[in-house]
Amino acid sequence: MVFGFGLALGAMAPPMPVWAQEAGTPVETESEAPEAVAEKPPEKQCQPDVGCVTNLPLPRYVSLKGNEGNARRGPGLTHRIDWVFTRAGMPLKITAEFENWRRVEDQEGAGGWVHYSLLSGVRSVLVTLDMAELRDAPSEDATVVAQAEMGVIGRVQACTLDWCRVVLDGQRGWVQKAALWGVKPDEQID
Repeated sequence: MVFGFGLALGAMAPPMPVWAQEAGTPVETESEAPEAVAEKPPEKQCQPDVGCVTNLPLPRYVSLKGNEGNARRGPGLTHRIDWVFTRAGMPLKITAEFENWRRVEDQEGAGGWVHYSLLSGVRSVLVTLDMAELRDAPSEDATVVAQAEMGVIGRVQACTLDWCRVVLDGQRGWVQKAALWGVKPDEQID
């Protein structure tokens, strides 16, 4: 009699170890088994400020690709949703990586694990100063071309050590980095 596992009853063969080979190859008995099962390769050692998956620096900033992104307690669909990001283009800081998941946080520190497909490499910023001034050049003496309310999200075009050129609601201008969240203080973007 033959069952779905390919075992035949009636013939007495030595038990097949868990590490046995494919069907049709000789079966080793327990006494002939190798001393140790094949060793796993050593675990990949990660550098402290670099993601193990992408080899990109950590922390780093990205943006939310769509209008909604679930932040989970752990990296996987089985983990409960702790937070839902609801603003397209919202800047997020990646603080860790695990397979296809990125641990992110917003400006207030809220967040969790988000699937990488919900994130974009397009850089954005959040205005953190009420009535932040957009200027026509990266200088305190430059002409103010517009003002932005706190909480406005804009797209980054370039950054120097102290200023970022951004597009906020269609208006282009230079804003001091101190009034923005989504770029590192020493970061320069061309």
